[in-house]
Amino acid sequence: MTKPSQKRMEHHLEMVAYDRQYSSFGVSLAGMDEVGRGPLCGNVVTACVIMPAEPLFPWIDDSKKLSAARREAVYEEIFEHAIYIGIGEASPEEIDSMNILNATKLAMERAATNAPASLCIVDAVRDLHLPFPISPIIKGDSTSYNVAAASIVAKVTRDREMAEMAKLYPEYGFERNMGYGTAEHIKALRTYGPTPWHRRSFISNFVEESNK
Repeated sequence: MTKPSQKRMEHHLEMVAYDRQYSSFGVSLAGMDEVGRGPLCGNVVTACVIMPAEPLFPWIDDSKKLSAARREAVYEEIFEHAIYIGIGEASPEEIDSMNILNATKLAMERAATNAPASLCIVDAVRDLHLPFPISPIIKGDSTSYNVAAASIVAKVTRDREMAEMAKLYPEYGFERNMGYGTAEHIKALRTYGPTPWHRRSFISNFVEESNK
């Protein structure tokens, strides 16, 4: 794997230092993030990750800042070395019944319930029912090393799910749009209607227009 730039290394060390401020108090720290709150189709996926103090992986960063190939490589490193990885999901039906925010919280609780943590940094979400306290921060995936690791696990997990879904429903281009409302996706939705994986509460306008 190629070496990161000096700028990326500096940012990496800042994220590590952010998390290590907690370990100095004897805190077992987890990070948690989600992916898939905005798409029209598919699950919302969350991950809770506890990375070891050593070794450090300089390519761990906000998943949106990494290429797909880089995410896949770092994902494998995380799974090889992490102390804990929990993945939680909420289905389109759950999203429709309780709204996307509450479904995201449910998925996070599923991911983190068994984590051997005494504190969890969460990217922006509050009021989770977990057996340990949480620390919600804005832009956690670019601030905390553990949250960044969680963002990669969640992103790769969901992308792989959408790629498998694309094999079942090739008309929608899920392997390219990951369920987001691109022009290609909306055109297919209006032409073929929704799949069982579409979020009905997200697509009502498009479906109504296709039936006029």
